[in-house]
Amino acid sequence: MAVNTARPQVNRPKANTLREVPKVEKPRPARPPRQKGTSLFELLDRYTKVDWFFAEGLPVRYLPKVLFLMAVTLFYIGNTHYADRTLRRIDKTKAETEDLRADYTTLKSDYMEASKQSEVARNVSPLGLMESSTPPIQVVIKKDEY
Repeated sequence: MAVNTARPQVNRPKANTLREVPKVEKPRPARPPRQKGTSLFELLDRYTKVDWFFAEGLPVRYLPKVLFLMAVTLFYIGNTHYADRTLRRIDKTKAETEDLRADYTTLKSDYMEASKQSEVARNVSPLGLMESSTPPIQVVIKKDEY
């Protein structure tokens, strides 16, 4: 018989019988209390003294001002991140521009060198073309000839 088939349980408990109660572990002993003043919040509480502000509950009348300040702060943080990202993009673009300018200058120099008359003559000599030794002549056509 295959291992992954369902088999009926042999010692299945009946519906209305008592089941065995699992043993409960003993609770751990409580930690000794911490010394006052060691927590960050306790230090803030000791030096700020704002308990009187919340004595009657949360002051709802200040809620719009607090929410406005939170929105301005979030906008400021987002704007700072956006400016940093933009500056990084600008720096990256400047570096790419410098690389492309250097490539352009190199290619222009190579093109100017290759387009000299002596270089052109040297490059076409294997094809059987030679540089002309006679100067060019000017063809003059009168107006009434053509």
